[in-house]
Amino acid sequence: MGPRKHYSREFKLETLELLRSSGKPATQLERDLGLYKGQLHVWKRQLAENGQHAFPGRGHLAEPQAELRRLQRENELLRQERDILKKAIAIFSEPRRP
Repeated sequence: MGPRKHYSREFKLETLELLRSSGKPATQLERDLGLYKGQLHVWKRQLAENGQHAFPGRGHLAEPQAELRRLQRENELLRQERDILKKAIAIFSEPRRP
């Protein structure tokens, strides 16, 4: 098996539009374009599930996943800050020795 092929968002959308408008079966269109068997059905499902956020590109997350990741990082920073403040309170609330 060779390296994975990557297709742009525009290519995927144009191919799905061609599938819709051409009347050709998906299997024939996949053969004509050199796509993997069943690839058009995968893209069609992704578009149906994610709508405008489908096909975010290589290394990019769909908007909901990107927001979740940002919130998780923010949450981790807030935990670290809280832990630092707890340690500071513990240090400053120790009784002073004369």
